[in-house]
Amino acid sequence: MSNELDDWIARAGRELGLDPADVPTEAVLGLAKDVAHGVVRPGAPVTAYLMGLAVGRGAEAADVAERLSELALSWRTPAP
Repeated sequence: MSNELDDWIARAGRELGLDPADVPTEAVLGLAKDVAHGVVRPGAPVTAYLMGLAVGRGAEAADVAERLSELALSWRTPAP
């Protein structure tokens, strides 16, 4: 991971009262990549937000990321 990204996560986390060590960065980035390439690019940030909502409600980040990545990788756009 880049130092710039690490710095951003640390600063944004502090701004929100979060411990940057609690941020599952690799899981979020992997999920965003799977959605952007497997579904639609603008879906990546929205899906990351959905992941955050689920985790905020008590779900395990790794489980949420895995389930959503599997969904994105199996996504098929209907033929016109």
